Amino acid sequence: MKVIFVTGTAGAGKSLLTSKIKEYYTKNGTFPITLNLDPGVASLPYSPDIDVRDYIDLNTIMEKYQLGSNGSLIMANDLVATKIDDIQKEADTINPDYLIVDTPGQIELFAYRQSGPFFVNEFVADEKMNLFLFDGTMVSTPSNFVSLTLLSTSIRLRLGLPTVNVITKTDLIQEKIEKVLSWSGTDSQLEADLAGEVNGETFSLVSDMLSSLNRHDFQQDLIPVSNVTEDGMVNLQSALSRTINLGEEIED
Repeated sequence: MKVIFVTGTAGAGKSLLTSKIKEYYTKNGTFPITLNLDPGVASLPYSPDIDVRDYIDLNTIMEKYQLGSNGSLIMANDLVATKIDDIQKEADTINPDYLIVDTPGQIELFAYRQSGPFFVNEFVADEKMNLFLFDGTMVSTPSNFVSLTLLSTSIRLRLGLPTVNVITKTDLIQEKIEKVLSWSGTDSQLEADLAGEVNGETFSLVSDMLSSLNRHDFQQDLIPVSNVTEDGMVNLQSALSRTINLGEEIED
């Protein structure tokens, strides 16, 4: 069993991409399943094979501990770590080729509290990786692009997993996608565009951060994907294979 954690900001398209990855793997002869790890999600665009909501009920937490919506979400996400043995048993019983984990919409509740990294580290699998989603509608400016790049790097450090970066909703930014992709490919292009957007002090700070990311090989190319048209899924699958299978597909 190989595990793909799908992370990103709220609204980036994690749940929909989770379903598309499962569909793609299924069509290509492997056995994938999905795990919803968000106890607070109201609805999903797919039927999860394993669902943390079977173990953690948000309404029960709110009533039992007299918490508001934010407090109950925090407690619910922290409680996910206590259910790791149950979730592990379910996954091991099903024994898929791939387990695609749809993480909570609020990335800070998963990555920056102890429960998320604990779950990632302690869940037993042959290989594990992270798929970080850049919301295409949020990266239309150089400064926003840099902000998401830094977030992706932070999540990578917190989870300690090899990471593939994806830009979603490309069908909504067709006129800008070439420019955005150029930022992920060359420092000079991104720095040139940043110079026209931010002041000198901020530019110096951002340039230093970008240089540091590149020196330590944290700056990665983006894979453009559309959940609506499914454009880019072949390239995404190839990147996933290179990362989690060392370039080899699982044989039936």
